[in-house]
Amino acid sequence: MFRMELGCWLLVVLGLTVIVKGEIYIVNMEGDPVVSYTGGVEGFSPTAIELADEFDITSESVVSYSLHLEKQHDMLLESLFEAGTYKKLYSYRHLINGFAVHMSPEQADILRRAPGVKYVEEDMKVKKLTTHTPQFLGLPTGVWPNGGGYDKAGEDIVIGFIDSGIFPHHPSFSTHNTEPYEPVSHYRGKCEVDPDTQMNFCNGKIIGAQHFAAAAIAAGAFNPEVDFASPLDGDGHGSHTAAIAAGNNGIPVRMHGHEFGKASGMAPRARIAVYKALYRLFGGFVADVVAAIEQAVRDGVDIINLSVGPNSPPSTTRTTFLNPFDATLLSAVKAGVFVAQAAGNGGPFPKTIISFSPWIVSVAAAIDDRRYKNHMLLGNGNMIPGIGLSPSTPWNRSFSLVAANDVLLDSSVMKYSPSDCQKPELLKKNMVTGKIILCGYSFNFVSGSASIKKVSETAKSLGAAGFVLVVESSSPGTKYDPIPLGIPGILVIDVDKSKELIDYYNRTTKRDWAGRATKFEATASIEDGLAPTLHKSAPLVAAFSSRGPDVKDFSFQDADVLKPDILAPGNLIWAAWSPNGTDEANYEGEGFAMVSGTSMAAPHIAGIAALVKQKHPRWSPAAIKSALMTTATTLDRGERPIQAQQYSDREVLTLVPATPFDYGSGAVDPKAALNPGLIFDTAYGDYIRFLCSIPDVDPREILNFTSSACNSSRGHPADLNSPSITISRLQGTQTVRRTLTNVDELETYVITSRMSPEIALEVSPPAMTLRPGASREILVTLTARSISGGYSFGEILMKGNRGHKVRIPVVAMGYS
Repeated sequence: MFRMELGCWLLVVLGLTVIVKGEIYIVNMEGDPVVSYTGGVEGFSPTAIELADEFDITSESVVSYSLHLEKQHDMLLESLFEAGTYKKLYSYRHLINGFAVHMSPEQADILRRAPGVKYVEEDMKVKKLTTHTPQFLGLPTGVWPNGGGYDKAGEDIVIGFIDSGIFPHHPSFSTHNTEPYEPVSHYRGKCEVDPDTQMNFCNGKIIGAQHFAAAAIAAGAFNPEVDFASPLDGDGHGSHTAAIAAGNNGIPVRMHGHEFGKASGMAPRARIAVYKALYRLFGGFVADVVAAIEQAVRDGVDIINLSVGPNSPPSTTRTTFLNPFDATLLSAVKAGVFVAQAAGNGGPFPKTIISFSPWIVSVAAAIDDRRYKNHMLLGNGNMIPGIGLSPSTPWNRSFSLVAANDVLLDSSVMKYSPSDCQKPELLKKNMVTGKIILCGYSFNFVSGSASIKKVSETAKSLGAAGFVLVVESSSPGTKYDPIPLGIPGILVIDVDKSKELIDYYNRTTKRDWAGRATKFEATASIEDGLAPTLHKSAPLVAAFSSRGPDVKDFSFQDADVLKPDILAPGNLIWAAWSPNGTDEANYEGEGFAMVSGTSMAAPHIAGIAALVKQKHPRWSPAAIKSALMTTATTLDRGERPIQAQQYSDREVLTLVPATPFDYGSGAVDPKAALNPGLIFDTAYGDYIRFLCSIPDVDPREILNFTSSACNSSRGHPADLNSPSITISRLQGTQTVRRTLTNVDELETYVITSRMSPEIALEVSPPAMTLRPGASREILVTLTARSISGGYSFGEILMKGNRGHKVRIPVVAMGYS
């Protein structure tokens, strides 16, 4: 993780000026948190729970025990350190037992040796993992009618967003023109008031709004002028993710006088609870995020969306699955809360996944069937393809081309990189008016100091007929998105086509003896790029989407867990934006943005999970995860195997057959997930046994993070009753078990399997009949036939006589 080097920060607390020099630490204490406490402390009744709706934070037992834990935290600090030399930021009492504190490294060393302290870990940073998709996923016709239509889809389900806040006045979150929202009885969150306007952030659709910044403030990273000491979204990211999951249905997406369709969340009637812990310039701190998660679970959310993740695997624990962040999420799942987390944006390279644990759903990003393309026609008859959501040049006629470098007011301004057309005052307006200006895509666009929006504004202010932006050199991993434009404009991303355009311009431009342009004879027209085209080669795994294998430790050793879990749309997603939002320079001041990232994929799954939860309110998070995964598809719209974007040996973006390390179990199918037939359920104790079975794990570390001890039977990580099977080192023969539960009517299933030839795969029994609510175990035996040096992929398919299909991906690597 990146560590914050902290200086000496001034904190004002209760009117007292306190100087604290040091770092932020997360401390774990002996003793169970509220969700796990089964008794044993004199005077305090048990508070352990299994389901979120049993989590009554107002009960006498919960209140008294949580205050007891907080008092222990305070007494420990007061007994060790002088007042004013440290600052306790949070007490964690419900999901983990511990606290976050700002203190010196020397004080942290003293704390590590104190009685009752399990571990002290320096805080880590996290980062953001930054419509048409309801139709693409079949929600309006295949899912929403089952729940009473879009105006009932997600009713009374609360989704908690750990993100950058929300812009509450956006129409995607409005309660105008909707049925009145009744109170949700199981939700107990609160709504902060805007400190400037004194307006409440909640309106019935938004039912909770809080912000968490104690660690950010202590680190000196928080700027109240731009980060806002309230749930207000100063970034845009949080409003976008909330709208994807639960935004109102049928909201017109208008920009530059054009409507790009109507936006809707996956569960448009679900409620939104905001827990702001991310900020525009620095991301966030785990101490704040853990506090936000704990509060969300205490408040009674049903689902948590995490479009946020660590910068790298944790380096201070022996396994990626044990750290304050993942341990808190394990307790959240124990409390009955489903968690969707973005898989990361480090693709298309292997082992870039940053969502590690089997108790959460890690979501990969897909390109859906909608593409925005455009082209320009040159005066010599050649066509130059590009991207840009823009109108065509007026009257479909051609206009002269003029390069920015040829119309400078003064050659001395070259130091300002005028070719990227960010500063209209550097260019001669009389030479640009009525022409198409040719600009260069410099590194400034990659770094964020230049934007296509600014090019458009420059061209408009100079009276240009349009603009063309050319990419002359491209590095692998550079992503070019089409940007909505109010004037004709196009971005040429093919380096060879850019060269062709520039060569045409240079051949036809007349120059004097000093090289100054005297006559512009190159002409071009820009076509209409506002309408999308729909493709059957969808979904595709996006190049940026992080890939497996999952890793079990900081040395990137492979884990026996399949990650990502599932694929959902995450490329060019239209959704709400905050006018204050600065996360995307091209959308500053706008009400909507079209953004890409696994940040956008995760709320698709959070919203769809809300629909499953609405239909099956008593299902556990593992059951919902199972329903999503076992019904996912590995075929695209053309009934061909899903493909993934990848780089060729020549570093050119190409398509290759996708594997489970690209998409997990496959692309989400919401309609099928509502009625999966069979589920794989997993309880908290199963996850503890999974942790205890990890090779070289320290049982004391498991006890420290989970307050649960390992028994003598260690087992194997692949024995976890998950809807996938992964064995990273298959030596000889290994048999794993899976238990399935019938959640529908009486049905008989025929079981088949297939696997790459390097691994033999057998399943027993070959068929089974299950009554409603009945469970049955299957045995899956894998044998390494040969050592291929790579992973083999296969699947187990269970077909029921009533039409259900249950698919289990199988991944293994043989070792001698």
